[in-house]
Amino acid sequence: MIHINDDIILQDWELSESFGRASGPGGQNVNKVSTAVELRFEAERSPALTPAIKARLKRIAGRKWTKEGAIIVTAEKHRSQPMNRELAEEKLAAMIRQALEVPKRRIRTRPTLASKRRRLEAKTHRATIKSGRGRVDEE
Repeated sequence: MIHINDDIILQDWELSESFGRASGPGGQNVNKVSTAVELRFEAERSPALTPAIKARLKRIAGRKWTKEGAIIVTAEKHRSQPMNRELAEEKLAAMIRQALEVPKRRIRTRPTLASKRRRLEAKTHRATIKSGRGRVDEE
């Protein structure tokens, strides 16, 4: 079970872990012990998340989101399996917390009359500079 906040708790049936060999430093340990963690969260089937949260989470997860609607988070930073497991769970929790934040809607504003005038004056000024760049008559 992973506690995201007071309202959202991910149940054990939604999560599955698999372990493998990690790359990087570790000496002989890296060749013998499966310390890398791959955490799979069935986001699409999760009853704890609303459809709006799932849509934002899909956008945040990007390539980590599978066709089946699961999120796969990997962790192989540490040399011990429990620390990598904790890191993967924290990565997933951070992703879900980010998806919980509803983005503020942008309010469209109209340009002011002064800014329109400034833009048009800049255009005419630029046009006069460019028109002076033509061929010079021999007179």
